[in-house]
Amino acid sequence: MTDTEGPVGVTNAGRHDARSAVRRRDRGKEESWVRAFMARAPYGFFATVGEDGQPFLNSNLFVYDEEQHCIYLHTHRTGRTRDNVAMAEKVAFSAAAMGRLLPAPEALEFSVEYAGVVAFGTGRIVDDEVEAKSALQALLDKYAPHLVPDRDYRSTTDEELARTAVYRIDVETWSGKQKEVEADFPGAFDLPDLPIPFPDRAVSQ
Repeated sequence: MTDTEGPVGVTNAGRHDARSAVRRRDRGKEESWVRAFMARAPYGFFATVGEDGQPFLNSNLFVYDEEQHCIYLHTHRTGRTRDNVAMAEKVAFSAAAMGRLLPAPEALEFSVEYAGVVAFGTGRIVDDEVEAKSALQALLDKYAPHLVPDRDYRSTTDEELARTAVYRIDVETWSGKQKEVEADFPGAFDLPDLPIPFPDRAVSQ
């Protein structure tokens, strides 16, 4: 899908997919925007479903592999996320960013600037050790690009890999949305930074 074809919301085969359809098409974004956003987003939310039908969200660091069109993330070897993925492969993933709050004369019309991506696809636990180590290294390269493996830190060992569950989400369909208004929008304001849960560090700053 190219930028000239309009907002995304189709499968990899080019067919329309209701899962990722954007209601406000004027805010839908092109494929190139979605890929760039996923390359830079700092974290996301991995949605799975348990055996009892209970949805479950896991907020986590992630890396998007553009060549394979998949998302990698990891958790501890055991836990609800692993159990859910092992049971049901259908998953969803989202990453988002928030801008300014936008007041209005009527309460119902208050709004916010935002950008985000929602992806749907199949999730699986990566069993291949080479792929798993490559995914973990890609995560390190994304979040610590200034550090070099086996120079600044020791690369992942087989023993460490055995304690980790690496997940791969093959993206079947996704969409991106963004709302941005003019810089001088009347009354637009930013929320205060979310207080970090490290009071000692906050005092020392």
